[in-house]
Amino acid sequence: MSQMFHLVRHAQASFGAADYDNLSPLGHRQSEALGTALRRQGVQPDKVFIGAMKRHRQTWEGMAKGMNLDADPVVLPGLNEFDFKGLLDARFAKGGAPEGMHDDRRQHFRTLRDTVLMWQNEEIENPPERFADFSARVREAREVIAASGVKVPLAVSSGGAIGQTVAEITGGPADQMIALQLQVKNCAVARFVVSRNGTWLHGFNETPHIQADNEAEMLTYS
Repeated sequence: MSQMFHLVRHAQASFGAADYDNLSPLGHRQSEALGTALRRQGVQPDKVFIGAMKRHRQTWEGMAKGMNLDADPVVLPGLNEFDFKGLLDARFAKGGAPEGMHDDRRQHFRTLRDTVLMWQNEEIENPPERFADFSARVREAREVIAASGVKVPLAVSSGGAIGQTVAEITGGPADQMIALQLQVKNCAVARFVVSRNGTWLHGFNETPHIQADNEAEMLTYS
């Protein structure tokens, strides 16, 4: 039996706040709107998986409300985001961090892009997690989902884990992970066909909850 695996990025979190790992008021609206849109598409997950982060659970709770579902998700820490703040701090442990690295969106993502490439090449001393370990846990979480035996699994994760998943499944070079991550919209859906013969990308960065009349509010990336 093949699976249609839906992998969802969390809704808008609290960029620049003391606790990033918490949905903004808009994020709560995004997650419920996505659930409503998926219900209209006929998506009915047989089993739900989430990372261990608060924003993952909050996103699923909003989606569940929009989908009229009462499903207790399975928590897979392998779906967690890498510690991007810790990684940036490790890169600049000896000084030289650009101003606004943690709270200015443009500066943050520009610095993060270069930092992830260094991380992949093991050029950062004492990172909070090695890139190889991050890749392995994301892959292992995907294998758990594939082995669940359900026809329509759905998971809520983060941009880095999604970017790494798409890059690995499509056979892209390592640097595609951060390129994809920076494109993933809040509450975007990636879809994969999973069978005994392999896994194929079926859709990427889909936002069925966004229309012309709500795009200005609902389209966010962090």
